Amino acid sequence: MSPLSRTFLILGGLLIVGLATDALGRRTRLPRVTLLLIFGFLAGPGGFALLVPGDNNWAGFVSSAALVMIGFLLGGRLTLDELRRHGRQVLCISVAEVVVTAVLVLAGLVVFGAPLAAALTLAGISTATAPAATSDVVREQRAKGPFSRVLLGVVAVDDAWGLMAFSLLFTLAQVFGLGSCGAEPLLAGLWEVGGAILVGAALGLPMAFLTGRIRPGEPTFVEALGCVFLCAGVALWLKVSFLLAAMTMGFVVANLARHHVRPFHAIESIEWPFLVLFFILAGAMLDPSSLAAVGSLGLCYMLLRVVGRISGAWLGAVASAADRAMRRFMGLALMPQAGVAMGMAIAVQQRCPELGRVVLPVVVASTVIFELIGPALTRLALVRAGEARKV
Repeated sequence: MSPLSRTFLILGGLLIVGLATDALGRRTRLPRVTLLLIFGFLAGPGGFALLVPGDNNWAGFVSSAALVMIGFLLGGRLTLDELRRHGRQVLCISVAEVVVTAVLVLAGLVVFGAPLAAALTLAGISTATAPAATSDVVREQRAKGPFSRVLLGVVAVDDAWGLMAFSLLFTLAQVFGLGSCGAEPLLAGLWEVGGAILVGAALGLPMAFLTGRIRPGEPTFVEALGCVFLCAGVALWLKVSFLLAAMTMGFVVANLARHHVRPFHAIESIEWPFLVLFFILAGAMLDPSSLAAVGSLGLCYMLLRVVGRISGAWLGAVASAADRAMRRFMGLALMPQAGVAMGMAIAVQQRCPELGRVVLPVVVASTVIFELIGPALTRLALVRAGEARKV
């Protein structure tokens, strides 16, 4: 069998599985994200080894394309009108849950007896979320209302705060925990955030000018997809966060374009096939052996992250005078953790191998758990908030 025919067979089969999973998800209590992850795990090296992500040269493109589309759509939801209505709640909840989670994980791991460098680094990583999984659960449930809008707003800005928190805490880990000097990690983190905002704004301005001047239909579709892919390419080239760059571009277009809904509808029409492949590939990369190797440090980390998420979101909701549903269930909806956290852990492994040997197994194991149960908890929160249907 030629490599090309094998690629077509894999892609076609995975998309058909995604269609079946979507139908199954409508008849069960499990979100389709979780079902796709389970299928990916069973098909991957941890299961029957039918799908090995590293052997497919299209896997990296598909994953990046799915995330950049998610980022663009999330940024498009942050219109000025929406921010005027819910901006205070989004800001208070996002800042509070990031700060409380980081502080609680740091303090708890230090009390537990973890090395200071590992505690600081894991505290930074604990702030990361999974925008793809969260937004897909909201979309699958057709959830509408203030809870859903605030949730998507929090997810949209969470990773920006998370990148900054991780950069600061990882720098402190190297200075105080490992005795090394230099602010290179902090500068790298600042560039990853600041550079992404610059890239998104620089590409969003001309896109906002074009949108509304190009005919709707196929021309708008080509414009939207071209700009989104261009944003991902430039961000990867400059080594900044392409997720944050895409969010910034979506924000600029949504607030400056004359007919801003057109490009977002165009991206929504093609997004789901990429997400099907993305979640299956993510499941294939889950390593069950990491669960056995994580030990008590990993269990402590996961418990502290859960408590930090719930208590931080509650505190932010109280500070912003949010309603009862947001106070009780927003933290539960923010449990998914995926690619961003793994990217942070890999960066630690590359820069400080001795620290990475402690941190990476914990993050890999927690990603397995939070990827599988996180979407179900998000769905539960939406149901309890009264914005999603019960099965």
